[in-house]
Amino acid sequence: MRPGRRLAVDVGTVRIGVAACDSECIIASGLDTVARESDISSSIDSLLTLINEVNPIEIYVGLPANLSGSHSKSTLDAISFAKALQGKTTVPLRFIDERLTSVTANANLRASGKNSKNSRHVVDQVAATIILEQALSMERSLGHAPGKSIEEIDG
Repeated sequence: MRPGRRLAVDVGTVRIGVAACDSECIIASGLDTVARESDISSSIDSLLTLINEVNPIEIYVGLPANLSGSHSKSTLDAISFAKALQGKTTVPLRFIDERLTSVTANANLRASGKNSKNSRHVVDQVAATIILEQALSMERSLGHAPGKSIEEIDG
């Protein structure tokens, strides 16, 4: 396992959940929820502030494919957002399959006694945490960076 902090983002149409892990990659936790503005540059600026604070070696972006694996409108939106973010940072971005992470996040919050109306501001952080935990688990198993780069997705 490569040492260093990582960041994960769950790109939604209204909010962007952000999670980070410690430098030993033991604990992943929600970091923030960024408003998704119609002008994405302000959302990206907010993320850049978090990136500068965390100083990650890699950023994982959830790729919301359909259950069949095909690309959806949300998939294309996440790719477009990631490309815009990659243009503003030198930190490598990798896509992690995030099918059903929001469903899992909502189920986890319900199981902990939180209702969906009151937990909207954290559900995206929980989804980002799930994405990050999946990425860390994959890296431990594979021995190399998990997911796909922007070039591999576009290729």
